[in-house]
Amino acid sequence: MKRQVTQLFSPEFDRRPLAVRPFLIAEAGVNHEGSLETAFRQIDEAADAGADAIKFQTYKADTLAVKDSPAYWDLRQEPTRTQHELFKKFDSFGEEEFRALKGRCDERGIAFMSTPFDARSAEFLNELVDVHKISSSDLTNKPLIDQVASYGKPILLSTGASDLEEIRRAVGWIHAHGTPVALLHCVLNYPTAEEDAALGRIVSLRQEFPDVPVGYSDHTLPADLEALVVAAALGACVIEKHFTHDRSLKGNDHYHAVDKELLARLVARLDRAVTLVGRFDLGMLEHEQVSRSHARRSLVTAVPIRAGTVIAAEHLTWKRPGHGISPAEIDSVIGRVAARDLPEDQILTWDDLS
Repeated sequence: MKRQVTQLFSPEFDRRPLAVRPFLIAEAGVNHEGSLETAFRQIDEAADAGADAIKFQTYKADTLAVKDSPAYWDLRQEPTRTQHELFKKFDSFGEEEFRALKGRCDERGIAFMSTPFDARSAEFLNELVDVHKISSSDLTNKPLIDQVASYGKPILLSTGASDLEEIRRAVGWIHAHGTPVALLHCVLNYPTAEEDAALGRIVSLRQEFPDVPVGYSDHTLPADLEALVVAAALGACVIEKHFTHDRSLKGNDHYHAVDKELLARLVARLDRAVTLVGRFDLGMLEHEQVSRSHARRSLVTAVPIRAGTVIAAEHLTWKRPGHGISPAEIDSVIGRVAARDLPEDQILTWDDLS
């Protein structure tokens, strides 16, 4: 059964680290490069790999950036030198295309999401999504946040390149509408070096916003996927990772994305981590019963003891197995009287004492 990102906002949702596998969003962005066929393929491959949602980006270059807006990505990987020029390459999708993507997602049982970067995009996407996503770049964009929050649907808000007061202010804008929000730790750098991943901020966000779900939006190079597993272990209950159908493609977000194979591997690793974490309650597991009985100690006679002898500490030692009186009860044994003759190296039971 398809998992819903809205589950994150339920009072019953268990937010303890790896209590359940994090909700996994394959961030396709505009890696479709304007091809609906490619976008459909990405939906299919993300669904096949086990992602819970696939997310796109909805914008028009002319409403997003001025003509000479400088690049902030690795120019060796993506040589386009202005934001407007780059965004113009991939802004051909309109409402018709996004409705088609939503339909394909419904067919494949994967949640459809898209980040709006302007008012019109937010308006029509509201008809298509269950949860909205606000980019780190718009964390200070009060008009857009107010518009999206006014719809009342939960919001995932990335926190890249922001300080605590900015995050608090944005959360306040959203909560003023009575709208739920989840915060995604993010580093606004493409790609993010491992030494800059700052995954400890997941813990800090959980401490600063104890009533808000916290996740992670990742821009590190996929490598061994360790950053994502560590993020989950630190309490990220939603993980967003850039996704592509072909990691060998040049430019844009392909080079720091996962493909179908890596995404499936991530799902398997997270599922394994959930299995390893297992239960949170303290207590003996059923499979420990035999080991507990045989590996624990019992009080044992250190010397022969005649019937009627008052038991003293020097009469006792402790050895395996734990089938007799536990050493935890030694204070209740000392001072009791031997009910019968007891040989050396005998496990004591309460029947041996009077």
